[in-house]
Amino acid sequence: MGAPLPQKNESQHTPWLYDIDPDDTNWIITSSFMIFTMQTGFGMLESGCVSIKNEVNIMMKNVVDIVLGGLTYWIFGFAFSFGRSPLSNSFISFGDFFTDPSLKDPLKGAIYAAFIFQLSFATTATTIVSGAMAERCNFKAYCIFSFFNTAIYCIPAGWMWGEQGFLKKLGAVDIAGSGAVHLIGGSSALASAVMLGPRLGRYDNGIKSLPLGNPVNAVMGLFVLWWGWLAFNSGSTYGLSGEKWHYAARAAVMTMMSSFGGGTTSLLYSLIKLNGKIDTIDIINGILGSLVGVTAGCFLYQAWEALLIGCIGALLACLFMPLFDKLGIDDPVGASAVHGVGGIWGVLAVGIFAQDPYPLRTTSGRSGLLRGGGWYLLGVQSLACVCLSAWGLVSSMILLWTINKFVTIRMEVHVELLGADLTEHFVRHGNVGVSRAISTLGPVLDTAKVINLDNVGTNPMHEKNLNVVKNLSRKKRYRFSKILKDITRNRNLGINIVGNLLPKKARKSTAKEANGDRKEKETQIAWVN
Repeated sequence: MGAPLPQKNESQHTPWLYDIDPDDTNWIITSSFMIFTMQTGFGMLESGCVSIKNEVNIMMKNVVDIVLGGLTYWIFGFAFSFGRSPLSNSFISFGDFFTDPSLKDPLKGAIYAAFIFQLSFATTATTIVSGAMAERCNFKAYCIFSFFNTAIYCIPAGWMWGEQGFLKKLGAVDIAGSGAVHLIGGSSALASAVMLGPRLGRYDNGIKSLPLGNPVNAVMGLFVLWWGWLAFNSGSTYGLSGEKWHYAARAAVMTMMSSFGGGTTSLLYSLIKLNGKIDTIDIINGILGSLVGVTAGCFLYQAWEALLIGCIGALLACLFMPLFDKLGIDDPVGASAVHGVGGIWGVLAVGIFAQDPYPLRTTSGRSGLLRGGGWYLLGVQSLACVCLSAWGLVSSMILLWTINKFVTIRMEVHVELLGADLTEHFVRHGNVGVSRAISTLGPVLDTAKVINLDNVGTNPMHEKNLNVVKNLSRKKRYRFSKILKDITRNRNLGINIVGNLLPKKARKSTAKEANGDRKEKETQIAWVN
């Protein structure tokens, strides 16, 4: 995030997080709202990548990430990153728990703006993990994980962005979170995939990717994430005052330039790999990898540099997805490659290409290696990668291991076969093998709770009435008007009487019947069996 200009009055020091004016606050809050739309993008992307019988489950996990992750960020997450207690140290902050400044606090507006902005980042980091755990993680265990996962994100966020953070003091740069958000989320995703093991039968026929549940949803998710990323990066100038607005505009352009490079690279990669065909997931993750790569230094680059960074980010994402599969690490959406490997590249790219964005103090006056800045910035960026990766991996494994002692983190085998939508949420899909699974498991498993569930998207009462009409239509004495009268008898149809709801031909036929005219030709109905 872009640090503000130095304070003129050091005797009344205001933390950079709260050193904003009303125009800055407007930009910060607006960006926060846009960043929250990325939850929609993650949900659509992840639900599109998993099998249909698990799509509701993955969407509910995204909801849980916001609800439980947001609650814990308010309780302790913001405090662990940016707390202002004398007990704060280079590793962790304290103070400002249960964030709620007094109305008499002159910084109250700035605190609220900072909190909602940082909350949008925190929920993004936790959502990254859900895709890697898809289709085999116990929903209850995931809820517990989501509740405590805030700590995994907020502590290293303090290292990078908190005034007391040891990496920030060393001069590490991560404007919009290639490291603090994406590398932490990606390394946590990798740890989760390792701890859970692969989906049942995932590698029985080699490492070839499983079919996407809904490719259109996945691509729509990409577009929503693309939109949110502009706010993610441009909003991280943390305002528009002074010279910040110049760099906010530059961040938007460089974000798009990087995605152009990543999209082009992933297209060429897929064409070469598949002999002229296009793999949807390669294109999606290639573009996302390029966006992750440019995030750490989004307004520190020239156009050609952003383009190159995007190309490399996309290539890394596309190459590491099958590599993880060869290692037996099943990540259904490729979060480990996109956010983990892409996050490392994004942090390192700052040390190579960064310009000093004078007069902002974002890089503390330093430049990257190719800008004549020497090796220092690249060295401290490398240290940041090691610290963040190690923290994300180790802390996630410890948390999951602890949760597993109380609630098994892996789904039971029969739950995985039936699908989490059915077993966790009572949502039954048709034509995706659920009925067959119920029938097969019926003799050895109590399926009473799910066997009579109706398929999602159907109205069972309409089906019942259509069956009645079908049976009555086979009787010659029943005309269309009489059939409709029979199925609507004693029904509450609001202010409309039954006659007004019948087709015109049926109403005419009914009138003639009342007059004793039996010669009128019956209304003919064609039924589709």
